[in-house]
Amino acid sequence: MTLKEAQKKTDDWIKTYGVRYFSELTNLAILTEEVGEVARIMSRQYGEQSFRKKDAGKKLEDELADVLFVVFCIANQTGINLTKAFEKNLRKKTLRDGKRHIANKKII
Repeated sequence: MTLKEAQKKTDDWIKTYGVRYFSELTNLAILTEEVGEVARIMSRQYGEQSFRKKDAGKKLEDELADVLFVVFCIANQTGINLTKAFEKNLRKKTLRDGKRHIANKKII
């Protein structure tokens, strides 16, 4: 699935099941909550914290998909083409960091 297709599927879902988009600020708050859920799993699965009973069954893939869904919502409601934005961002990163990481002795 392309980013364009994912944005369209998100829009179709909102129009079919979600009634309407939440406001941009509400979606920002929801995005923050979802990223927090990703952080919670990461800190327990890869960090030093241990899982609690209430965390049982939570999966990183589900939480990352929740983050993507909200990002698609925000992009749709603000008129952003994520394909173009992502391609532009990769070009920027390549120009800025194309040699920096390769030359970084800390990560080699």
